[in-house]
Amino acid sequence: MPPPEERHQDSDSGEGKELTLIGHLQELRWLIIRSLVVIAIATGVSFFFADEVFVILKSRVQDLDLVYIEVTELLGVYMRVSLMGGIVLSLPYVVYEGVMFVSPALRRREKLYLYLLLPGIALFFIGGAVFAYYVLLPPALKFLIHPPFAAGIARPEIRIGNYVSVVSKLLFGVGLTFETPIVILFLSKIGVVRPDTLARQRKWAVLFAFILAAIITPTFDPVNQTLVAAPIIVLYELGIWLSRLFARRPAPEVSPEQPAA
Repeated sequence: MPPPEERHQDSDSGEGKELTLIGHLQELRWLIIRSLVVIAIATGVSFFFADEVFVILKSRVQDLDLVYIEVTELLGVYMRVSLMGGIVLSLPYVVYEGVMFVSPALRRREKLYLYLLLPGIALFFIGGAVFAYYVLLPPALKFLIHPPFAAGIARPEIRIGNYVSVVSKLLFGVGLTFETPIVILFLSKIGVVRPDTLARQRKWAVLFAFILAAIITPTFDPVNQTLVAAPIIVLYELGIWLSRLFARRPAPEVSPEQPAA
């Protein structure tokens, strides 16, 4: 791999641009390789704690006995949970690698904004996952496993693979939606969006929140979908408020000089 000064060197010739492109592709390849190695190591570590993860995931439902009906199903779910834990453990490193890769394309002030927002990205994602775990999962799983309109028709025997898939998707989905204020604040700081424009589009944001809630929520219950849509709307409003508080102020317009009489 060429050194950084050669890799990012600009040139007016076509050959120089081709070398720059090749250098960036090589850098991206090594970024992916390093990230995969870290995820693999973290997955191996998570394998020894998979039992505790299963206990945590099952604790949102009372008296739930999970079953598996295929020979390899339990092992596959065990590996899936280990991979999920490995991704969570290695996420700070992967985010760091991604930030380092895109930072040369950002201005100095934009880099500063991104670095300052990194702790907020982690905190909001954790907050979303905690909200889903404590607030959303209990009523959603109760509605799915014991629907009120089908009481007494059949006895639930939930496959462990299906249960883990539904719970993990919900946790990750809600965690990602909680990044809304951070994304809005960063885009406002670099001048891509403006708070006044976001405020005028509030009705479309409410509609999108309910559409996104319908995608994330595994139930057709409007109560559970509202439990997801309401925080998204609140986070959108929080993003507007933060943008108005910290967004970059537009430069004052300079009036043209009056022609001399």
